Amino acid sequence: MTKKWNVFYLKKKSPNSNILILTLNQRNKMHLIEVTSAATAQDFLEVQAIINAGNPNYIRPLNNEVNEVFDPLKNKNFKYGEAKRWILETDDGTLVGRIAAFTNSKYINKGTDFKTGGVGFFDCINDQAAANLLFDTAKDWLAQKGMEAMDGPINFGDRDKWWGLMVEGFDKPPMYGMSYNPEYYETLFTNYGFQNYYNQYYYAMSVKEELPSRFPERHARFAAKPDYVAKHVKLSELEKYAGDFATVYNAAWAQHGEAKEITKEQVIKLFKTMKPIMDERLVWFAYYKAEPIGMFINIPDLNQYFKHFNGKLGWFEKLRLLYMTKTGKNKQLTGLAFGIVPKYQSLGIDSFMIQECSLLIKNKDWYDRYEMGWAGDWNPKMLNIYKSLGASPSRRMVTFRCLFDSSKPFERHPEMVYG
Repeated sequence: MTKKWNVFYLKKKSPNSNILILTLNQRNKMHLIEVTSAATAQDFLEVQAIINAGNPNYIRPLNNEVNEVFDPLKNKNFKYGEAKRWILETDDGTLVGRIAAFTNSKYINKGTDFKTGGVGFFDCINDQAAANLLFDTAKDWLAQKGMEAMDGPINFGDRDKWWGLMVEGFDKPPMYGMSYNPEYYETLFTNYGFQNYYNQYYYAMSVKEELPSRFPERHARFAAKPDYVAKHVKLSELEKYAGDFATVYNAAWAQHGEAKEITKEQVIKLFKTMKPIMDERLVWFAYYKAEPIGMFINIPDLNQYFKHFNGKLGWFEKLRLLYMTKTGKNKQLTGLAFGIVPKYQSLGIDSFMIQECSLLIKNKDWYDRYEMGWAGDWNPKMLNIYKSLGASPSRRMVTFRCLFDSSKPFERHPEMVYG
């Protein structure tokens, strides 16, 4: 059956956004359909595009990347949990919403003993009844799986992609992997009973701006010590740097319980995937006596390419992508990963690497704008690094939590304890 995607647009704009709020011309009966076929999987993809139609800042994610989240052969998280997804439509076949729910035994639930599942890929017309039906469906399924709470919107995967609900920063297109949604979604979440588990802050700055004085000062101090070296990767030696990445990542992040340990083999696979779009001048490591002690990983913002593809990545789009990467069409950078081995934290290694990178790319006209990956309000040290760069807040996302038993005390994500 061909779905009707003829939702009517009410040109009612919120004060700070050009997003069109959707409404139906009549109250048709809504019903849910579980995604179990290629046709319903395609409808699941289309819902978000329908909801965001007319918004010039919206960039559609790649269809294959969304599909891979729900493919047990592609998503390693199926080893530790399950995923279900649903679409919401009216009797006449009009698509008006979607949601996915996940269980994952490896998901970190900081601060409480609640068994917590996740919801994500939520999209819905501006109708609380429709949103409640989607949330109830996810909640009921999660409760059947033994869950006592649900966080969302999150991804059935790593936190670097589609994590959190945008609540500030609607005035510009999303960076690659960043969630993007109409402003009214926040009301749909909070009216249902979701509460702010933690804020996710993005910061941005001009690449051409001079860094604060402490950066060149600390850089000079380390540059004078031959045992300390900062250098960018070489694409011809990615396997070597994959091992360095795993060393720093596991020491800097896995120890805090906020991320799982990663193997060199996993990073090699990641780097091979990234290689066609990776700019070696943007991926930096710091060493002490040849031992990796820090990393500063950045990539061009892929959404500057993907915004032209409407969710597709076939051979034609790949050829176009290759052309755009070679012709310097992308002037935006985004942060992918940053970390310092605990033993070397608070010494200024971060300033050493960042200044070295700045000296290479500043005033070259390669890039204009740099937007860093999100940092949670529970990670004040990372937020302070962003602020120390002279960067300005660019967006705020929220990861919400909903307790199934509202009589239980709600606790926000605790602040990170540094070793």
